[in-house]
Amino acid sequence: MPIPLTREPALSPNQRAMPIIQEMIDRRHDLCIAIQNIGGATVLDCGVHTEGGFEAGLMFSRVCLGGLAEVTLTWADYGEYRWPSVSVMTDHPIRACMASQYAGWPISCDGKLYMGSGPACAVVCRGSLFRYLGYKDETDVVVLCLECPRLPNEDVIALIAKECGCRSEQLYILAAPTASVAGSVQVAARALETALFKLRRLKYDLGKVEAGMAICPVSPIAGTTKHALGRTNDAISYGAVAQILVRDTDEALRDIVPQVPSSSAPGYGKSYIEIASGHDNFFNLSPEQFNPAVIEMCNLNTGRVFRAGAIRTDVLRRSFAVETL
Repeated sequence: MPIPLTREPALSPNQRAMPIIQEMIDRRHDLCIAIQNIGGATVLDCGVHTEGGFEAGLMFSRVCLGGLAEVTLTWADYGEYRWPSVSVMTDHPIRACMASQYAGWPISCDGKLYMGSGPACAVVCRGSLFRYLGYKDETDVVVLCLECPRLPNEDVIALIAKECGCRSEQLYILAAPTASVAGSVQVAARALETALFKLRRLKYDLGKVEAGMAICPVSPIAGTTKHALGRTNDAISYGAVAQILVRDTDEALRDIVPQVPSSSAPGYGKSYIEIASGHDNFFNLSPEQFNPAVIEMCNLNTGRVFRAGAIRTDVLRRSFAVETL
């Protein structure tokens, strides 16, 4: 089924993100963030040399979703635990999650590789995903989100601007380490994206997707990037619930739904640190390792709901190093 992303140019992720960015700039002291000009680009430091925080993480997430989703912080029950969690809801899931939020642009910074995400990805249009989506955002401002422990230097800014086909003065970059409050929040906001990406890997027709929402625990801040990557991904794989509204046949959903959650992946039940122990680079893990804990697909054609997966509080407790006194 065609994905009609080009029919609504007013829903430009880059343009829709700009009012949120302007609010972040105006409220930088409230949000505990800093604004820098690096090589002509406006860089919002949401946790590299600043404290950042929950609200900065929520606004980072809204920007990453191209201003096309509601992102809120709430409490959720996980067995015997109540844990702060991020809720995401969008009526534009493919544009917001796949064409904007999906981290599919590798960017080298000081010899290290980091994944770029956010509205700029719909300008660069790298990889098979954008060939599938058939979408490019035509915009005079470009917004990039970086999950990184250091700010990009002028050389990296120049490279990003060149890739985007824009002047550095048209570029806005949000940066937060994984091992930060804002970083942990923005990863938790990727649970719906993770579910949609898994459906894409399973060759499900994303043109049938109408809306979606997800909730995911916010992992506690880890002391190292490696452990932060582990905890944030454990939060999705063992704590996230994604619900996707589609128009399809019940037979198709009965077949696809059991293949989506993390229970279908090799190594299920192990934390990401345990799984990654045999890999030199966390990013070398198989894409099959990235899945939500629970998937629900609601068929708008029939009213039936199909669910698979389970919350694993035992793995979350181990990963989060929870000690009950």
